[in-house]
Amino acid sequence: MSTPKLLLVEDDTALAELLEYRFASEGYEVRTSADGDEALVMAAEETPDLVLLDWMIEGTSGIEVCRRLRRDKATAHVPIIMLTAREAEDDRVRGLETGADDYVTKPFSPRELLARVSAVLRRVRPALAGETIETGDIKLDPVAHRVERRGRSLQIGPTEYRLLKFFMEHPRRVFSRSQLLDAVWGTGSEIEERTVDVHIRRLRKAIAFDNARDPIRTVRSAGYALEPV
Repeated sequence: MSTPKLLLVEDDTALAELLEYRFASEGYEVRTSADGDEALVMAAEETPDLVLLDWMIEGTSGIEVCRRLRRDKATAHVPIIMLTAREAEDDRVRGLETGADDYVTKPFSPRELLARVSAVLRRVRPALAGETIETGDIKLDPVAHRVERRGRSLQIGPTEYRLLKFFMEHPRRVFSRSQLLDAVWGTGSEIEERTVDVHIRRLRKAIAFDNARDPIRTVRSAGYALEPV
């Protein structure tokens, strides 16, 4: 496996140096910035495998950096973990709905953060190694193109399969229709955004299971997300 590239955006110098050392010791290639505007430039120059992003940073705020990374097609699917001293539930929800994959509240231990980063990368990378992806009670085998829920094999069309696979690689993250079009149908697709709604309905029907909760969440005026059951 290639060396994972990490972009660390943190304006606390001591914390940034500690995290850079710990992640480098674990085999990560780490680039750092204390400034939101510089971080956006760095991400554009070389797409990272994951971004560790402090909420309160110099220049453009962390939440706005997250929003802009999600708008850029080159970084729209890069995992982002927010680092913040904000503990309020509304702040956590805001961060996640802006596009963060995880949210770590300060103070935290470097060991915990390493574990969080590793877990997120495992979710994003398993298909590359042909490993089974498991999110909640759904399992997807990217080699056999087989999907199971609670041990029962599901019949899913090819487009719905790609849509589900993408959601499972990025659980809990909200994606707009245009982002889903780019990720599942490919950039430059001339398919109308409303087509996504049709395939979401078909996917929901395909994975419906007795009285189990629907794992696909509709976020009004924002898009869709997969919430593991």
